[in-house]
Amino acid sequence: MKDLLSDLANEQAALDGLVADIRDDQWSVMTPFSEWTVQDQISHLAFFDGAAFLAMTDPQAFQAQSASFPADETVFDVTLDKGRRMAPADLLAWWRRERESLLGALGSREAKDRIEWFGPPMSVRTLATARLMETWAHGQNIVDALGLLRPATDRLRHIAQLGYITFGWSFFNRRLDPPDKLIRLELLAPEGDTWVWGPEAADETVRGPAEDFCLVVTQRRHPYDTGLEWSGPVTEQWLLYAQAFAGPPTFGPRPGRFPKTGA
Repeated sequence: MKDLLSDLANEQAALDGLVADIRDDQWSVMTPFSEWTVQDQISHLAFFDGAAFLAMTDPQAFQAQSASFPADETVFDVTLDKGRRMAPADLLAWWRRERESLLGALGSREAKDRIEWFGPPMSVRTLATARLMETWAHGQNIVDALGLLRPATDRLRHIAQLGYITFGWSFFNRRLDPPDKLIRLELLAPEGDTWVWGPEAADETVRGPAEDFCLVVTQRRHPYDTGLEWSGPVTEQWLLYAQAFAGPPTFGPRPGRFPKTGA
């Protein structure tokens, strides 16, 4: 758990470093995600880091907050409103406060403690992993919008793990029965190791760069535009449906929206 929290803090700091010195006009640049600006991406992270802290420290207040949200897509306008009314420097200060509070709360709990969240409750470990995934994924939107460079790191292992264990969720969330298939995942880590999930005798396999898999399960790239290779129809269906985050079913970019990775 200590290593996970260190990786979460480092992922947040890395994104902070990318946006801290951008020009004021760049905060209003539209990103490739849901017609959100760069400012919206950081607003989203600040709001939900705060919501996660509230869920851990005052479950009743969190339940009241979540119950007050609209049940349709306008919920995101509600959660983005505060950040949209802030100057960039104030927004960054808000996000820094929220994530510092969250890290403190996460560090005070046991990894297996259950926390109420949007949808089913989750463990503290899973909540921390989800916040790391969200930080990286929304950071990718900013990287894409502003043409920034962001080296891949072995912190991606947490996101890859989350992507693998949400195989069933990616079908269930679309009101489909998860296929009764074993899938093996073999990923090349940024620092050269190989990460593996699933048995050697699995029915189907996914292989390729860890960053590409993380881009797919967070719906930042279409699987056809990555260096992933896979065998079997179930695996292809999974990669097309993959959704490592909570919420209603969504789809990522269409094929060809971004250049093929490694091209």
